[in-house]
Amino acid sequence: MSLRVTVWNENVHETTQPEIAAIYPRGIHGAIAEGLAELLGEAAEIRTATLADVEHGLSEEVLRHTDVLLWWGHIAHDQVSDEVVERVQRHVLSGMGILVLHSGHFSKIFKKLMGTTCSLAWRNEGERELVWTVAPAHPIAQGIEQPLVVEQQEMYGEFFDIPVPEELVFISSFSGGEVFRSGVTYTRGRGKVFYFSPGDQDYPVYQQPQIRRVLANAVRWAAPVAAERRLPEVSNPATGWFLES
Repeated sequence: MSLRVTVWNENVHETTQPEIAAIYPRGIHGAIAEGLAELLGEAAEIRTATLADVEHGLSEEVLRHTDVLLWWGHIAHDQVSDEVVERVQRHVLSGMGILVLHSGHFSKIFKKLMGTTCSLAWRNEGERELVWTVAPAHPIAQGIEQPLVVEQQEMYGEFFDIPVPEELVFISSFSGGEVFRSGVTYTRGRGKVFYFSPGDQDYPVYQQPQIRRVLANAVRWAAPVAAERRLPEVSNPATGWFLES
C-alpha cells in the first residue's frame, strides 16, 4: 500500500514576495512534494495543502487519509485555526506521523505537541550551515553526507526551548560559531514527530538533493506502524473494558 503524504505550507511568502516566488515558483510545498516524488516514487501518494484552502486543506477526511504530514509555516502561525490544530494533534496522537520544518518550530501544532515555547536564537545573514549526523545508524540519516553542506541559510542557534529529544539525529554548526539541534525526534501518543530546521524561504534549500533525501527518509520513518489509527486509551484487558482518552 502506498504511503499517503500531505505537504502543508502557509504559502504566504511565495504569493506576496516576487523574489521568493522566483526561488519557489511552485511554492515551498511544491518543491518539497517534487523531492518526495523523486525519491519515493510509486511508493507514495503525495498531495499538497495551504493556509488559504478551505479548512487549510486539512479536513477530517484529508487527515484520515494522511500517513505523514509535513508542516512549513513562518509569518502566518496566528492565522492557523485552533480547530484545525486540535484536529491535527488528535491525528498525531492516533498514529499519523508529522515532520515540522524550519520556522514551523513556532507553529501552533509544534508548540502544542512539545508543551514548551520552542524559542531559539536566530539571525538571517545567509551563512553557511554544516549539518552533522550524530546518529549514523538512524533511518533518517541513511545516505546523508557528513557533513551536509547548506551554503546559505538562516542561522538557528541554542538555546532551543524544546523537551529533551528522544533521538538527536543532526546537529548544525554555523559560520558565526553557533550550534543547533537541527534534527530531533519524538513520540507523541502513537505518532512519530521529526523536527528538521534547514529550509528558509530566502534560499533554495528544498531544491538540494541531500535535503530532499532527509525528508524522504523521515517520511518513511514517521509512517504509522499499525494499519488502524486510534487514540491511546484507558483499558482493562482482563475485562475488555476501555475508555478512549
